[in-house]
Order: sequence, then C-alpha cells, then structure tokens
Amino acid sequence: MTVTFYGIPNCDTVKKARVWLEGKGLAYTFHDYKKLGADAARIARWVEQAGWEVVLNRSGTTFKKLPDAEKQGLDAQKAVALMAANPSCIKRPVLEHPGGLLVGFKPDAWETALA
Repeated sequence: MTVTFYGIPNCDTVKKARVWLEGKGLAYTFHDYKKLGADAARIARWVEQAGWEVVLNRSGTTFKKLPDAEKQGLDAQKAVALMAANPSCIKRPVLEHPGGLLVGFKPDAWETALA
C-alpha cells in the first residue's frame, strides 16, 4: 500500500501519526509543507473529497492570527487559496491512501481505513 502523508514535522499530532504508521509497519512518503509548500490543486481535491470545513484548521494559531477580512465569507474557493498561501492552516495530518483520504489523526478511523 502506498500512502502519502502531509504535514509539518514539529506538529505533535503529525509526530503521533508517524509513530502510529511506523508501529503498524506501513511505509509512507512524507510531504513537509514547510519545505515543499502546499499545492492548490491538491488542496482543492481534498476539499472536494472531505469539504473545506474539514480540511481547514480554524482552531490553529496561524488561522487565528490572519486578518478578519481573510477569514470572513469563506467558501471552498477562498479556503483553498488561504490554505495554499498558509499551509499551517491545513488540518494535520492529511493522509492520501488507495482507499481515499484521512484528515486529522484519529487512530480508530486510520485503523479501519488502512487495515
């Protein structure tokens, strides 16, 4: 099974998810937003699959520090642009796998999806 794991290395949730994957013996490719950036077309696909409300991390510090004008009137298109410009606003981690997409780390959901 080939999976691609998107996140930021120093994020605690990303660290937990990586330990979980390694504990299960699942190989993955890691995409570091800080070094490699975030592709708007890929984010748009995630939004199509999961909804922008799921993919956008509105509880994080980066989102909270944005000017109110950037946070108002959000829709899918605006959310994708915001996340592409500010990858720390993407909920972490995001895992693409042959059966779909996982956003955020929930061990039970990951176990079911990746079993």
